[in-house]
Amino acid sequence: MTRRILILGAAGRDFHHFNVACRDNADVEVVGFTATQIPNISDRRYPPELAGDRYPDGLPIFPEEEMEDVIAANGVDTVVFAYSDVRHAHVMHLAARAVAVGASMEVPATPLLESSKPVVAITAVRTGAGKSQTARKARTLLAERGLSVGVVRHPMPYGDLYRQRVQRFASYGDLAEHQTTIEEREEYEHHLEAGSVVYAGVDYAAILEVAQEENDVVLWDGGNNDLPFYRPDLWICVADPHRPGHGMEYWPGEANLRAADVVVVNKIDTAEPADVKKVEANIAAVNPGATLIRAESPVTLSDPDAVAGKRVLVLEDGPTITHGGMPYGAGVVAAEQNGAAELIDPRPFAVGSIAATFENFPHIGAVLPAMGYGDEQMAELRQTIDAAQPDVVLVATPIDLARLLDLDIPAVRATYALAEIGSPTLGDVLADIG
Repeated sequence: MTRRILILGAAGRDFHHFNVACRDNADVEVVGFTATQIPNISDRRYPPELAGDRYPDGLPIFPEEEMEDVIAANGVDTVVFAYSDVRHAHVMHLAARAVAVGASMEVPATPLLESSKPVVAITAVRTGAGKSQTARKARTLLAERGLSVGVVRHPMPYGDLYRQRVQRFASYGDLAEHQTTIEEREEYEHHLEAGSVVYAGVDYAAILEVAQEENDVVLWDGGNNDLPFYRPDLWICVADPHRPGHGMEYWPGEANLRAADVVVVNKIDTAEPADVKKVEANIAAVNPGATLIRAESPVTLSDPDAVAGKRVLVLEDGPTITHGGMPYGAGVVAAEQNGAAELIDPRPFAVGSIAATFENFPHIGAVLPAMGYGDEQMAELRQTIDAAQPDVVLVATPIDLARLLDLDIPAVRATYALAEIGSPTLGDVLADIG
């Protein structure tokens, strides 16, 4: 008997699950997707060109809050949970909602596609643990050995899904052509600066065909704390002692922690020693065979003197500060270390969707999350900065956001890197790749 399925997602692993496990599977009929976490990704359709012959009209994408109504209206038998960076309890609350209206819920393993080239996967227990800096260092170490590294980024398809089926970014011109958002640029630009090509999109089987044809190694650069889509030859998970229990409390970060070949305990330089020990004890309990790398995450300012004694507005990485659950990030650390006289609280000055972000994430401290999922939100971000009237903006995002926002207020950029403590190092665990 054909099962009717509703896939719960956030414009990422939900599409991958459909493409690989459901699209051509006659045992299931998918009635649609739900969407959450990201602005403006619901109330659109998964296009027929991607949905396949069994779904000639494509598939609707509903807001997650309408889940019960969608189940009832479409006779859904099973909801499939397919997104990331949520507490285990969040998953079970959704299961309870589904069961209450007569549907079951599945939390399936992610379909892992096989590559003809070695795959190194960078994952994490939580958003903001330090995946990007770990991926940057892994890419650099592999490239220094003469290997071409194709970076495949976890999906961020916020625009026209059909046009974004397979994206290949080799230059800043490609970023403009694809009308990438701030969130996308934050993950792509640093790889382009280093000479790597970045691949992303919607159809990760088609993306893999291109990436493995053009490169010696495929580097999976994960999003949030999500699982890889390709079977790794080396699975690396980054843990964050600033959130010491989260590796055991969040989905699917705990799965990454348990499955990883290597666990990087990052930010040891700014974490409490007791919290570092708690993280290491959790690793020993659930994945005692993993190689453990200890690392610092030093922050460098482009102009430290511009911060000393000044009224500073800190612009932090958006996902880390919002659903990543951190009240502050590397920017606050850098401001305090370099003698800022005052950290300006942006909340009284927030407008539009930026004000709504503070309402939706009340844990956020006196920092401004770099939200930029479209032109309107970028404009509201600049309006908020201008209204706060700081002496200087400290930009602690992976890209130079001050340049994109065309700020009139002076700006200083904070960058951060992975610095291993002792051995083993990232280079040691990558030695057999390639």
